[in-house]
Amino acid sequence: MSSEDAKQRERDALVDKLKSTKEQWDAEANASPDGPDETDALLSKAIEMAIEQGKGWTSSDEREKYLETLLDDEFIPPLFAENEEELEKSGLKDAFTTLHNEGEFPGKSMLDFKEKGNQSIAFGKKNEAGNIQYYRDAVNHYYEAMHWANRIVPKDEDFVPTIEELNDQDIDPYFTEQELDEIRSVILSNCAMAHMLLKNWGFVRDEAKKAVAFNSQNLKAWYRLAKAHQMLKDWEAAGDAIDSGLKIEKGNKDLLKLQKLLGDKVRKARLNRQQRERSRAERTARIKDVWRYCKEDSISLGRVSLVATVKDDEDDEGGDAVEARWHHHYPHTGQLPKRQLHGGGWTWPVLFVYPSHHQSDFIEHFAEDDIIAMRMAEMFPEEEDGNGETEMPWDYNNEFRCSNLAVYFEVHCIGDDGAGKQKPVIHPDSVERLTDQGSAMRFYESSRALKGDEGPEMANVARCMERKHLHQQRKAWIKKHGSLWATPDPCPVVQVHPAATLSQVLRHSNMVVPNFLVTVMLFPNDHPAHREFLKEHKCIGIVEPEEISK
Repeated sequence: MSSEDAKQRERDALVDKLKSTKEQWDAEANASPDGPDETDALLSKAIEMAIEQGKGWTSSDEREKYLETLLDDEFIPPLFAENEEELEKSGLKDAFTTLHNEGEFPGKSMLDFKEKGNQSIAFGKKNEAGNIQYYRDAVNHYYEAMHWANRIVPKDEDFVPTIEELNDQDIDPYFTEQELDEIRSVILSNCAMAHMLLKNWGFVRDEAKKAVAFNSQNLKAWYRLAKAHQMLKDWEAAGDAIDSGLKIEKGNKDLLKLQKLLGDKVRKARLNRQQRERSRAERTARIKDVWRYCKEDSISLGRVSLVATVKDDEDDEGGDAVEARWHHHYPHTGQLPKRQLHGGGWTWPVLFVYPSHHQSDFIEHFAEDDIIAMRMAEMFPEEEDGNGETEMPWDYNNEFRCSNLAVYFEVHCIGDDGAGKQKPVIHPDSVERLTDQGSAMRFYESSRALKGDEGPEMANVARCMERKHLHQQRKAWIKKHGSLWATPDPCPVVQVHPAATLSQVLRHSNMVVPNFLVTVMLFPNDHPAHREFLKEHKCIGIVEPEEISK
């Protein structure tokens, strides 16, 4: 048997394998509950045609290679390629592009539509009635020109045209990559100008950005980009575009005029950015310092979701109403624990919550070695003048006196000591332990961005990231428990003896500080809300003063 016969037998065996594979795929599609869809039918037909025809190849090796690719799970026929990369992987990019443009001349069409766009703008400027439809037509023509530009296959830089190609230059022009990029830049810059005349400033910005990406020397595109940023009040970006344009032509009158007009606003915007960057660097250094200290002294930190919904229209009340209820989940005023200048001790932001009266107090700097009763005595002094009245207008029954108050903190992250390799599944409303410095920094920066420290754009980014985090928590909880309605039991609490220090509370084995904010709850001893609270939340311990605990 000759080698050619052997190769033919191998090819036939490969075709048989391809047929059996196609039949298996068809059977699986037919057996699915919904039956084969439109894509299944198209793919089946394409494979069938490839098997039946099996011709048009320059060699048997080329045909064999193509048949092998059809059996590859990752192979995408050029007809179904959705982008340039998928078309490249098919191995038929050049042939398919040539077929795609057969009978058409994308180069000439691109230039024709570019010229139509230019004419529409000229007609619009001459039109005394001020009909803006000319400018809309110009935009459409420029988009059509870009469509044809993207279908052109550029020639290599060392390309030498044949006599026939030179003769056909008028009807089928060719371009190198650089020439094509320059024309694309002009088309997009002109499109930006048409949008300027329509006052579509967002589109002006987008098209001008694309124009300078294709050709950074396009001076008109830089001016139009600067103008768009001016109208969108993005002063720093406007200044950057002006500077880029003046590097090309220092004496450009339009750019110099715009620079003079926006100079103060650009300088102020750049100064604000520098201040934000400096503040961010300071926050980063402080977060690292806090994390190191907590790690060394066995103080556990946690976080809660900074958003309440994963979509704007998720809640019937509207997202804003829900977010307002969750406002306490943000770090209170953005405060972090601070190292004292003298003595090296630390102070913490502390929130006193009074659930019985729906009130609270915030202490910005609570020293770790301060006794809790001392602070309570300042806020809720004992009766001295004998009139029985307390200073709080909301304390109608005059119950808030230091000696009459019980203090508790909630126990979070039960069963999670942070040492496990597998991340525990927690309910989205619960506290999540911060296990490393990076997660602590990301959480705090997101909270500050949502407060507006980094501007509206970064606030939107932070909101999207937090919504993604919340969505992942919800999915994990639903997978394990079946529903978000399957909420965990109310968390237990630990009572705090008023003579204990904040340091003892922070270092208690059951204490996890959510959002860098120590939160304790105070109840009048005989208040009904206190009794109801203890029925719902099991008290599992007490923080004793050091003298008593010894």
